[in-house]
Amino acid sequence: MKTCDEWKPFIAMIAIDFSFAAVNILLKQVLEEGMNHLVFITYRLSIATIFVAPIGYFWERNGRPRLTFRILCYLFLSAIVGASVTQYFFLLGIQYTSATFACAFINMVPVVTFMIALPFGLESVNIKCNSGRAKILGSLVCIGGALLLTLYKGTPLFNFSQHESAVKLASTGTKERWTTGVIALVLGTLFWSSWFILQSKISKRYPCQYSSTGIMTFFGAIQSAVICLFTNRNLSIWVIKGKLQIIAILYAGIIGSGFCFVGMSWCVKKRGPVFTAAFSPLVQIMAAMIDIPVLHEQLHLGSVMGSILVIMGLYILLWGKSKEMHDSVIKLVQEAEETKEQEPQPQILLRVSCDSRFH
Repeated sequence: MKTCDEWKPFIAMIAIDFSFAAVNILLKQVLEEGMNHLVFITYRLSIATIFVAPIGYFWERNGRPRLTFRILCYLFLSAIVGASVTQYFFLLGIQYTSATFACAFINMVPVVTFMIALPFGLESVNIKCNSGRAKILGSLVCIGGALLLTLYKGTPLFNFSQHESAVKLASTGTKERWTTGVIALVLGTLFWSSWFILQSKISKRYPCQYSSTGIMTFFGAIQSAVICLFTNRNLSIWVIKGKLQIIAILYAGIIGSGFCFVGMSWCVKKRGPVFTAAFSPLVQIMAAMIDIPVLHEQLHLGSVMGSILVIMGLYILLWGKSKEMHDSVIKLVQEAEETKEQEPQPQILLRVSCDSRFH
């Protein structure tokens, strides 16, 4: 029974990564059908709010702190950085590149988050230790992989039939703007990494993950709808067309924003954030397993080389972070033992009672 419990986090993270990969594939197909980015985000965040808000209300109603205006402002900003704007950039990047390529940028989020956290004092680097040097090396390798992904596309690795290539070219047309997609993914990665920094502050002031997520997705849905109405006054874009769009919206809202959030929170609680973040490259691998053979999405040499560097940099950084946490625990144990040795030992006084009969 104990062995089964130890494997549960592994099984949960594999299921979560597969869900994320499937979401990215569905997003790619829906966007190529012509669905507006902001319309999709509005519907997705609305479904997520309907799914998460009741759980937060009933599950956390006894221990929920008072919701102040300042916390609402934080959650409103969190919706901008982590929901509406970030998802728009990622959707734009997926549409103009590929789901597999976009997942490579998602792998960079832990590294970019670490680099942003340094100026705020949320992370530290000790160059004298192996863990500190590993964190710096991992960050540099990951940046190198990102530059390779951005600047070098390379030759295609698969030779699909001319008919399939012609159909692909006709269906996408001018949407294949690789540079625009890369810039959008870079911005999305920066926003998503910044969201983790902001979320660390929110969790201290309002430690109710379901309630805060429900409020954040609600704000995000409103923001996306307002931006969409200002940029496009054509109300016909709000009409859902076809079963694929309905399935994508429901799946991305309930599974992508509901199940995955709950599962990742549970894994972080059981095994910690380092364990959870270490599984992020699986999203790219699973997306490629669906994207390439089923959808015949082309893969280029630059994408493969850049992705390998990004994954290597990520694991070097995570190894350094894990070793740093391990060394901190050992140091605390040693300090506790030294403090215990320095404390004066209690003296045991033996009181001898003398009976006058023996004198």
